[in-house]
Amino acid sequence: MQTKLHIKKGDTVKVIAGDSIGQEGKVLEIDRASLRAIVEGVNMVSKHAKPSASQPQGGIIKKEASIHISNLMLSIGGKTTKVGRKRNDDGKIVRYAKKTGEVIK
Repeated sequence: MQTKLHIKKGDTVKVIAGDSIGQEGKVLEIDRASLRAIVEGVNMVSKHAKPSASQPQGGIIKKEASIHISNLMLSIGGKTTKVGRKRNDDGKIVRYAKKTGEVIK
């Protein structure tokens, strides 16, 4: 069974712990097995690349590294919030912001 996570791909999140604390970005990818996420523009690392057809120059490339999900918090309109789950009128389970009560997506 897959674990339920408080963030999804496409969410805007804020880093609340670690080297990239305070940075915001959009979630590009989530790895459920290791509970890590790749966030746009956050936790940048330098990677050495060999010259190839797509990168004829090679060299050092900056790219995002994964960050543990416990270090991320959902951000709506610049404000961070916890995420809850509840049933809507149709009986579907939806995520909602605990601070404001609004349904997320």
